[in-house]
Amino acid sequence: MNEQNKVMQEESGTHIKAILLNYLRHWKWFLISFISFILIAFLYLKYTIPQWEMTTVLLIKDDKRAPSTGGGAFADLDMFQSNQNISNEIEVMKGKTLMQRVLKELRLETSYYLEEMFSTKELYGKDLPINLTIHRLDTTAYALDGGVLLEVLDNNQFELSYEDVEKNENVKKKYSFGKQIKEPFGSFTVIRSGEVKAGQHIRVLFHDLVKLASFYTREIDIEMVNKDASVLTLSLVHENIDKGVAILNKLVQVYNREAVEDKNQLADKTISFIDERLSFLVVELSDVEKNVERYKREHQITNVSAEAQQYLQEAGEYNRKVAESETQFSILESIEQYLDNKQNELVPSALGLQDPTLNELIGRFNELQLERQRLVRTTQASSPLVLSLDEQLVNLRVNILENLRNIKNSIQITLNNLKNSSGQFRTRIQDVPSIERNLLEIQREQGIKSNLYSYLLQKREESSISLASAVPNTRIIDAAMPGDRPVKPKRSLVLLFSFIFAIGTPIGILYLKELLNDRVTLMKDVHDVVPVPVLGELVHSNDGEDTLVVRKSSRTPLAELFRLIRTNLQFATLGKENKIVMVTSSMTREGKTFFSINLGASMALTGKKVVLLEFDIRKPKLISDLKIAKPSKGITNFLVDTKLQVDDLVKATGLVDNLFVVGAGPIPPNPAELLLSPRIDELFNILRERFDYVIVDTSPVGQVADAFTLAKQADMSVYMIRYNYTWKQQLNIVKDVYENKKMPNLNVVLNDAKEENSYGYGYGYGYGYGYGAELDEKEGWLIRIKRYLKRG
Repeated sequence: MNEQNKVMQEESGTHIKAILLNYLRHWKWFLISFISFILIAFLYLKYTIPQWEMTTVLLIKDDKRAPSTGGGAFADLDMFQSNQNISNEIEVMKGKTLMQRVLKELRLETSYYLEEMFSTKELYGKDLPINLTIHRLDTTAYALDGGVLLEVLDNNQFELSYEDVEKNENVKKKYSFGKQIKEPFGSFTVIRSGEVKAGQHIRVLFHDLVKLASFYTREIDIEMVNKDASVLTLSLVHENIDKGVAILNKLVQVYNREAVEDKNQLADKTISFIDERLSFLVVELSDVEKNVERYKREHQITNVSAEAQQYLQEAGEYNRKVAESETQFSILESIEQYLDNKQNELVPSALGLQDPTLNELIGRFNELQLERQRLVRTTQASSPLVLSLDEQLVNLRVNILENLRNIKNSIQITLNNLKNSSGQFRTRIQDVPSIERNLLEIQREQGIKSNLYSYLLQKREESSISLASAVPNTRIIDAAMPGDRPVKPKRSLVLLFSFIFAIGTPIGILYLKELLNDRVTLMKDVHDVVPVPVLGELVHSNDGEDTLVVRKSSRTPLAELFRLIRTNLQFATLGKENKIVMVTSSMTREGKTFFSINLGASMALTGKKVVLLEFDIRKPKLISDLKIAKPSKGITNFLVDTKLQVDDLVKATGLVDNLFVVGAGPIPPNPAELLLSPRIDELFNILRERFDYVIVDTSPVGQVADAFTLAKQADMSVYMIRYNYTWKQQLNIVKDVYENKKMPNLNVVLNDAKEENSYGYGYGYGYGYGYGAELDEKEGWLIRIKRYLKRG
């Protein structure tokens, strides 16, 4: 078992070495592939416009993570209370409307590209030699194929060209810088903003800001730094650094400006409402104070008796509650009047009222008003979204007014009860002079007006501070800036893939070539199908003129291989008679005749008498390949003419001593039946006695059955297989002949072997490089690699 495992391991190691050597044999392919892919990678890196990633880092004031950013005396003011939710703000930043404002302010409805011979570069900012001032732009401008092309003629003129889709023609016109241009798709003015050079080609593309905003909202990536921090990273990949930085910075700027505007709207409306109320309240308070002054002067009031004071203190508590109720009642009336007079304005908050339902309704009403104002900026008032908001606002206004009326009724009931209670105490102070009572009433009215004035003044100051100190929702931690190196293309990645493709492409081609090859290319292909003995291999010969390569003085690699096969032939039939050797194959042109001639010549050189029989009587070519005169009589003549003798057929070749030949004769009409003639036995018996070796060149067994008919006459059979020519499925014929013993003592000779057919196997392929050049396994695979590279 261990011996078997050892053999399997050795075979596996040999197979891996053979695969490696097969690939190394095609080292030129790898060199060409490596140079090609490296050149492609170099050109790609040279002419591909690099893309950079711009990033900016923002801190969002999130109420969950930063509930209060104010301090000191102003910590309780609304302006210092964070009302931001980071998830909501991310969605706001991704909004297409916000992006449209960004693109419009940056004037990105046009983009400019400098076209050069091998590249196109986008221009922006300080690199722009020209600028387009758009006066009117039709939607057809967005459909222009390739926009418009400006070719600078000189410092004053340029040629404008574009493809007119409707007329299906290329329009070319000359214009001057600074002159208004009117075309069917719009009107604009081209202004020189930098240095222009004659011959420059600048392509201008027109963009629909709606579609462009959709594109950039997808391209801008917004991510949280981590789940515990309200810090966002905004990133954008763009080929123009200045443009990418400008878009990110403008996005943050517009976002902050809109947030501040939303905050200031409510503060502005509140201040306007308070100022309006204060103007009336000042007049009323002044009149009350004058009444007090006049009343005291007229009645010369100086002091109140202690007894009256006691009752008055008890009545004062009720008066205070009455004053509070009247104050609330006055505020409700003011809000009700404001709702009736201001139809599409924000409603001031219910100052001092503790009713949660009213405060919630007013807050919801103001939110919808703000949302409607934002929609009206970008959409028509007749939009379904605006109409829906208007309907909700009308319903909320009705609910607020109804709630106000309910609260007023409640306060009125309370006020009536308080006044009734206060009346009971007034009966107790009937002895108090009526003057004192009237004075207290006047002072009570004065107190109400004074308290209301102080309260409104305080709220106005708070709203003013909030308006003046409104801050953005974000704080920029890192302004937009590009990375240290471009993100596309990645030089190391491109070179890595080019190296992988440089190695993988020839490997894949060779593997695919081997996978799709249905021809016999290796000796292993034969061994995998049938374990037939192999006499040897014959290398490819570039000498196509002379069929006879084995001569007395020849020392070519091919001649040496025939001598090796001659020796192997003797060992293959050791102890057996092998005078008659039959040579066949699967189909024509596999080297039967070539092998027969040279095998016979190699045997004749040893002093043996050898005769070659041209038994391929259907398509004879042995005589023509020897380039000798065609005998007058041949095998077919012998088979049909009983008067002919064997001596009449045998003819010396004159090429090699002791080498004779018997021709096929005329091609018969019935070759299969003719080979069944009893004179066949007579022919072979006589030749067996007179010659040391009889080599029979027969027809291919894959096409006709003539060789099987002659098989009984042979002592040994040689089956020719030609590399890169014999089909692999034809090996099944060899398998059938070998396993069913249809031919005696079958052996295989592999013909036309080239370097790629060795693959680590073979019988004497090393002779192709001279005696002793064959590789010894002990030399190691490194020496093999060096030798194969040297041969290449």
